[in-house]
Amino acid sequence: MSEPVSEQRDTENRRLHAVVYGRVQGVNFRAATQRAAAQRQLTGWVRNRPDDTVETVAEGPLPALEAFERFLHIGPAAAWVERVDIRYSAATGEFHSFNVRY
Repeated sequence: MSEPVSEQRDTENRRLHAVVYGRVQGVNFRAATQRAAAQRQLTGWVRNRPDDTVETVAEGPLPALEAFERFLHIGPAAAWVERVDIRYSAATGEFHSFNVRY
């Protein structure tokens, strides 16, 4: 017997790629993002970009990624998020942890 579609949706890993705009550098955004990913048991990375945005890639179950996406729209207390560009795709399984990239 196969799993219902809704259960497959919840357990199948996906990939989220996001670019966060606003006051997101110099406000502890990367560290907070790493903690948020760890709390949700996601793998991937986060980094500052030269254009003053923050970029992140995360993989895990869709419900955890959706919770992570909600965090990205808020960020840490000192941040001001203007917008978040999000793209979902199939997970690659290439990550074993969630790291800050420099």
